[in-house]
Amino acid sequence: MRASRLFSILTTLQAKGQVTAPELAEACEVSVRTIYRDIDALAAAGVPVYADRGAEGGYRLLDGYRVRLNGLSQGEAEALFMAGLPGPAAALGLDAAMAAAQTKLMAALPENLRPNARGMQQRFHLDAPGWFGETEEPTHLRAIAGAVLRENLIEIRYQSWKSERRRRLAPLGLVLKGGSWYVAGLVDDTVRTYRVARVLDCIVLEMPFARPADFDLAAYWHTSIERLEAELHPNQATVRLSPLGLKLFDALAHPYVKARIRLADGTDADGWRAATIPVGKTVWHAASELLRLGAEVEVIAPDGLREKMAELTGAMAARYADAPPRRVAGRKG
Repeated sequence: MRASRLFSILTTLQAKGQVTAPELAEACEVSVRTIYRDIDALAAAGVPVYADRGAEGGYRLLDGYRVRLNGLSQGEAEALFMAGLPGPAAALGLDAAMAAAQTKLMAALPENLRPNARGMQQRFHLDAPGWFGETEEPTHLRAIAGAVLRENLIEIRYQSWKSERRRRLAPLGLVLKGGSWYVAGLVDDTVRTYRVARVLDCIVLEMPFARPADFDLAAYWHTSIERLEAELHPNQATVRLSPLGLKLFDALAHPYVKARIRLADGTDADGWRAATIPVGKTVWHAASELLRLGAEVEVIAPDGLREKMAELTGAMAARYADAPPRRVAGRKG
């Protein structure tokens, strides 16, 4: 355990340059006093680690000192090769660099770790889009990715749902979600999300921007997704679901809705269960989602949604009532 912790301290110092004892203690999940003893042990072993005093101080390694990769565990080596996903890397123009880096990493690994590390990509594959969907290949993805890495401002012409607009933004990060790429951009001190496929033009400016020190891309994305789903499902409906309807709901409902369903205890005389679920902001949106469950759901409330369901299902029934089957072009009989 201590050997692993000492190696973790070394790699952290190498990666970050200067780290305080409390930061190392939090990362290693030990006390600050333990970190002091570990630093003393490293120094006694000949590792050139020294401390900068003062409010801005911390521990550092002597410039030029590097830790070799032969301290990797088998799981760590496998995880590194799992991180090199060819699809997203190719979309960003990093496939050649990724292949070269993996070759160098493989050469640096101890002989006993190489077979499993090499086999990870032969056994696991990421297919980002949802079923029956395709991965987008946005025209300006690589330009935006370059601006993200170099921290340069960009000017885009963007096609939103309502209109076409021009924006100057600081691209803080890219997210691949369900086969679609999104850029988180800082505009007028507010971080906003833009779908890269809707960027019609993109100009990378030779103007650097200061990245907010407290911006966390993963945390921002999680929060924005939750906020979006809440905005899309602000209302509630009371429904009855058949046993089959419950299975269909579990298979077809949006994860946000599934996580927030409130089922009543027990079943009625027909074996159905009452439930309260989030629904869309408009009656039409709510009805269109519930129609996916067919005849296995009945809306109890609100009245407006129940009326819309009756209207839509009535129109469908009228369209198919006594309608002769249509012939498909090219078929005989």
